[in-house]
Amino acid sequence: MKHGIVVIGITGASGAPYALRLLQVLAEQGIKCHVAVSKLGRRLLFEESDIRSLSPEALVGDELSRFVKIYDNNDLGAQVASGSFLHDGMVIVPCSSNTLGAIASGLTLNLVHRAASVTLKEGRPLILAHRESPLGRIDLGNMERLAEAGATIAPLSPGFYLAPKSIDDLVDFMVGKLLDLLEVEHELATRWNGEISPNIHDRC
Repeated sequence: MKHGIVVIGITGASGAPYALRLLQVLAEQGIKCHVAVSKLGRRLLFEESDIRSLSPEALVGDELSRFVKIYDNNDLGAQVASGSFLHDGMVIVPCSSNTLGAIASGLTLNLVHRAASVTLKEGRPLILAHRESPLGRIDLGNMERLAEAGATIAPLSPGFYLAPKSIDDLVDFMVGKLLDLLEVEHELATRWNGEISPNIHDRC
């Protein structure tokens, strides 16, 4: 990575483990994470991961906390709100439909929205890890609009072709995909090797 900096947005769709695992892997590689969490994102972290107080230590642990900086989501004058802040891309994980719609409409009601808008404006990678099912026509339209503007839509829909044995395996699969989109090297299990199980034909 050119700058070794990634902006992370966490909003109120289900999927807190994805956000925490992504932060952990990035921090383990010494990549600085600048984090904005929406009000419902805070609720999400509490309900799904029992994070009661938002701090770098709570997100990635004491040893990695120096790689994480958390911003007030209401501070539209924060560092990451400026196009002059150089970074290697932004990931919103999970990305709620509300956030998706706001960014697609050009709204900057909070820091997550503003940082995403600036990322698009500056031509940097913006990855939206949306989690909702089924998708309504409004969401699909917003995704199309954002894709045309240069964003990458990465739904949180893990694959099963690597025969996952645990929830952690499923989380790592998607986090590996997000890391690939950021062009960050990793060793998470995400890659199909082209080999077919010898018993596959018996099941077809």
